[in-house]
Amino acid sequence: MEKEKAILVDLIHPRMDRRHAMDRMQELEELVNTYGGIVVVKQWQKRSAPHPKTYIGTGKVEELGNEGKEHGVSILIINDQLRPRQVYDVGEMLSPFGIQVWDRIDLILKIFAKHAKTAEAKLEIELASVRHMGPRIFGMGMELSRQGGGTGTRGIGETNSERMKRHLKEKERRIKSKLEKFKNGRSLARQGRRRRGLKTVSIVGYTNAGKTTLLNALTGRKEYVANELFATLDTRVGQLYLPESHSTALLSDTIGFIKDLPPELLNAFSSTLSEAVEADLLLQVIDVSDKDYKQHIEVVDDILERLGLTETKRLLVFSKIDGISKKTKLEIQEQFKETQHVFVSALKRTGLDTLTSAIENSL
Repeated sequence: MEKEKAILVDLIHPRMDRRHAMDRMQELEELVNTYGGIVVVKQWQKRSAPHPKTYIGTGKVEELGNEGKEHGVSILIINDQLRPRQVYDVGEMLSPFGIQVWDRIDLILKIFAKHAKTAEAKLEIELASVRHMGPRIFGMGMELSRQGGGTGTRGIGETNSERMKRHLKEKERRIKSKLEKFKNGRSLARQGRRRRGLKTVSIVGYTNAGKTTLLNALTGRKEYVANELFATLDTRVGQLYLPESHSTALLSDTIGFIKDLPPELLNAFSSTLSEAVEADLLLQVIDVSDKDYKQHIEVVDDILERLGLTETKRLLVFSKIDGISKKTKLEIQEQFKETQHVFVSALKRTGLDTLTSAIENSL
């Protein structure tokens, strides 16, 4: 099957650091690769502020439309969350070229949909999609209005727009009702664990930090692992043996975090993230072989704060240490000497006993 070709465009401030602009584009390209598309054109548009109608400017949209047609491109992806009207206006301009417009959230939702396996994860993605699409009804209503009524008339478009809004509202209500059943099931399971005195540990971290590899290494599970963003969507739970107390704890994996994750996406995954919210201990996995690991720590800290988890006990797990020098390791040790941390390589099975002991002491 032929891969969909995409143009990527990012809006950067004239004073933005070049490396930062490159890193933003690289992450967007990785998202496209994870989705299964192929990037044929990458463009940066320097502007002090987004264009109110088309975000990147009408001239730029026209230029990219022509370039896209030449390369057989089917999608233009803008690296930000666009306003509904901007999506509509850019889409109208690109329509003659046969090119769709997606914003960053559209792309992430497509990846989520691709990786969802369980009924619960699929429902959560559907909910996020409905919430993201809802405001765009404005644009759809405009189009329907043109087809229906004329100037100064009410037109069928307005009626259809209202009908669509009601349909989406009803759809959201039905999805939330189904998710509530999963949530109640999880709640009952957690109550059962508490009654049996079982402690719970949740793995959190930036996407592609090695969370699932660590879960597999500590529990002996054989979950799907891939070097791509958002390979994990469904919460996986395994048993971790604690040798000192001859007991077990439950270890759960969660969805990977990413920068600029909007509230509606985070809220939609509240059911899956409830494992982290209810945990006795958080293992914050950090891929130290990634040059941007400090920025990733900040992103995860911010999301944990949004989830109300600042008071939950946390253990930093610096992973993939086989990919760094001794000097870098010493620098990290010095920087985080006031915070409880462990160095591991799940792939090489280095530091796992130390980590298990640290988990047991924390619990």
